[in-house]
Amino acid sequence: MTTVDPGSFLTLHYRLAGPQGDVISTFGSKPATLTLGTGELSPAVEERLIGLQEGAHATFELPAGAAFGERNPDMIQWLARRELDSMGDPNERYDVGDVVQLPTPDGLGQFAGVVLDVRDDGALRLDFNHPLAGQPVTFEVQLIGVL
Repeated sequence: MTTVDPGSFLTLHYRLAGPQGDVISTFGSKPATLTLGTGELSPAVEERLIGLQEGAHATFELPAGAAFGERNPDMIQWLARRELDSMGDPNERYDVGDVVQLPTPDGLGQFAGVVLDVRDDGALRLDFNHPLAGQPVTFEVQLIGVL
């Protein structure tokens, strides 16, 4: 039986949930494929996979802050409307709770922020913390394939 090692390529179903429920789940849809050590999962979550055998189905409880760190107040920032307009659709309207995708500074990727507040001038107060930062996390995994 093949076991998960650092750098393994995996096909799996997984679920990450906090106290309010699921944040992401591939169960019931197409499985995910990823390589350990590339930052696709947090290091604490990846650690739980090491040593599992292909075909395993397991659930792990991670204490508050272990999976995605503590909430960082510096990750809550105002973004001016003119900046938003330069990165996307100037006619886009935002509401509290919306998730806004923004390009990384190098333009090669994206990151997300949750809208906490919208000012009259259109500026947004965004929370760039991971949604599960500072919370206990349930990580469920079903390993389909290990290479």
